[in-house]
Amino acid sequence: MTGPQPQARVRVVLAERRGARRVRTRVEVAEQTEIGEALVAGLIRAQLGLALRFALVSALTLCALPLLFRVEAVSTLVVFGIRLPWLLLGVAVYPALYAVGRLYLRLAERNDQDFLDLAEE
Repeated sequence: MTGPQPQARVRVVLAERRGARRVRTRVEVAEQTEIGEALVAGLIRAQLGLALRFALVSALTLCALPLLFRVEAVSTLVVFGIRLPWLLLGVAVYPALYAVGRLYLRLAERNDQDFLDLAEE
């Protein structure tokens, strides 16, 4: 029989080398080798920098409020029957702090995800 001959089998391997690299990087982080320590130190440095920036912005904003209240036009302004300083301190500060906290959380989680992506490469 001289019909069509079956083709030889071919072995297909997907990302074999990449998987080996992923395991090696995870092991380096877990065993705290020099490379693993550098990766973790980078994550800690990024998280600390983010926390300090947000703390500085929040502190400067809250400390600027008394200076704003020293302006007579602002301190005597009445909105909804309430003087503006009381309205800002009693109502506006809390949603602003909540928004800062949510933004910080989102950016901190992004730092963590970037670290995990780097560790998987």
